[in-house]
Amino acid sequence: MNFENTPTLETERLILRKFTENDLEAIFAIYCDKEVNTYLPWFPLKSMEEARVLFEDKYAKVYREPCGYQYAICLKKDNVPIGYINVSTDDSHDLGYGLRKEFWHQGIVTEAGKAVIKQLKKDGMAYITATHDIHNPRSGGVMKQLGMKYQYSYEEQWQPKNILVTFRMYQLNLDGQNERIYKKYWDKSLVRFKEMEI
Repeated sequence: MNFENTPTLETERLILRKFTENDLEAIFAIYCDKEVNTYLPWFPLKSMEEARVLFEDKYAKVYREPCGYQYAICLKKDNVPIGYINVSTDDSHDLGYGLRKEFWHQGIVTEAGKAVIKQLKKDGMAYITATHDIHNPRSGGVMKQLGMKYQYSYEEQWQPKNILVTFRMYQLNLDGQNERIYKKYWDKSLVRFKEMEI
């Protein structure tokens, strides 16, 4: 794929756009909250300098690539980032998201996710995957609302937190090939299984 990197998207309530250097305070507010980042693979930010480094490594670097999907989730009323949603361009096409907790339980990530998926289909991405810690079932609820289907569970020693996590892997095939299952996590894990009821 070689399309515009992170094209701006709009929904009823949201603007999905690139993060910029002007968003460092908003980035810090999203990534510094311990509760928001409990189930994410990094430690909460402690300073604006860490926010600047994160912006450069996680966002600016990707924006220099030919194609990318690293979105700031902003409310239309002020266009200030309150969260993020992204899809990796490696073979996992992993969907990730995070939202400041005062905006939880309002359907914001689901609304953003539907817009991003629509763009991915348009751009010809074949599928997306997403994983969540079994202790964070609300995240799995978002995946289901986006039409993703549970495929399997697996254990991973998660870095940099160095904790053993059981993940559930969800997938949505965007090209009609509904039998396809992304197996890399399954193949890498020594402990993997399919749960009966999710």
